[in-house]
Amino acid sequence: MKMTDQDVPLWRLNLLRAFYLLITVGLALSWGPSLLQHSELWAQRRGELGAMLIGLALLCVWGLRYPLQMLPLLIFELLWKSIWLLLIAYPLWLAGAMTPNVQESVFACLMGLVLTPLVLPWRYIAHHYFRKPAQRWR
Repeated sequence: MKMTDQDVPLWRLNLLRAFYLLITVGLALSWGPSLLQHSELWAQRRGELGAMLIGLALLCVWGLRYPLQMLPLLIFELLWKSIWLLLIAYPLWLAGAMTPNVQESVFACLMGLVLTPLVLPWRYIAHHYFRKPAQRWR
């Protein structure tokens, strides 16, 4: 059975829009001020990471208009947070080397890891990214 955009209920689309807005506002508030200040924070927190996350926030603005087309952004969010928690935060926790900054990031990533799967339209994703035939190579 072919699944179309119309098969995703309006409440789910609006939930996705709210989630894109949450990501945009959250990243803008946490990374935006330091972007404008060019402070020492950029050297400490890796300026390229901040720039990438601000870019992600700006792309999430498109999710307000096209919530289904921008789903790869939310899948990316789920993946990078999972990888960071498993490969960075968990070993630091095991070694007793958690800092306040890392603990803050763990909390934020865990929130994303819990909320993102609740928001994603899994049937739509399964159809459009796994069952649907791939586009031609030539």
